[in-house]
Amino acid sequence: MSSSTQLLPRESTNGSGLGSNVTPAVEVSHLVKKFGKFVAVDDVSFSVAPGEVFGLLGPNGAGKTTVIRMVTTLITPTAGDIRVAGFDVRRDGAKVRGELGYVPQSLSADGQLTGYENLLMIAELLALPRRQRKARVQEVLHEMELEAFADRMVRDFSGGMIRRLEVGQAILHHPRLLILDEPTIGLDPTARHSVWEAVEMLRQSSGMTVLTTTHYMEEAETYCERVAIMDHGRIAAIGTPDELKASLGVPGATLEDVFAKVTADTTESGGSYRDVRQLRRRITRFR
Repeated sequence: MSSSTQLLPRESTNGSGLGSNVTPAVEVSHLVKKFGKFVAVDDVSFSVAPGEVFGLLGPNGAGKTTVIRMVTTLITPTAGDIRVAGFDVRRDGAKVRGELGYVPQSLSADGQLTGYENLLMIAELLALPRRQRKARVQEVLHEMELEAFADRMVRDFSGGMIRRLEVGQAILHHPRLLILDEPTIGLDPTARHSVWEAVEMLRQSSGMTVLTTTHYMEEAETYCERVAIMDHGRIAAIGTPDELKASLGVPGATLEDVFAKVTADTTESGGSYRDVRQLRRRITRFR
């Protein structure tokens, strides 16, 4: 993506509006990730304010998930810096992981266990104090509106229920940052709404920060306070949905119009054969 398609200039604060004495929930500075000669992420910078819902948008292969995996310490940056709640992902990986909850694209709940058993297993893996585990599991079941299904096998859950359970697994340890990688992929509109409603209730009750990737423009418009649109490993546009729509200068413009504008030189392919196969497998799991 050439610089000429940049819709909004990147300010020194990366558009976060943070004061100098406020520690960002996430601070990404000149981030680069290379796989051999391929540059997956190319000089990406942005900040996410505490309590904010920030969305990463972009075509398949734009670098969104690679950024997420670096933020969660799953892979190491080639260059640049990432801080989560002030902790450096390289030097303070354990502290970073303690600050965040992560819901990956892939299915993470065990269909052979009940909802309660899934949460209890994760509570044990997170080493929550033994005396607090059962009470915390019950709290999360209530927050995710899954109390009535606690003893049902997860293989019998609907797609929306599975996703809410996975969000519940991610927040058991009261993280300050919740990271969602395509949280509603393959879900019908009702299930997608139920997942986001649960996330919104969590955010309002706890002040949790949310960093998400999504392909659904209406989700980004509705739930994200700011978005960054990535293309070819770089940020092509960043701002609030309203700012980005207004930047087109077209009455009635949508975020989808902005997306199409700034990613116009990306070949429209719907992803590779491998991408399509993996996506359809995930969709089948959530039916």
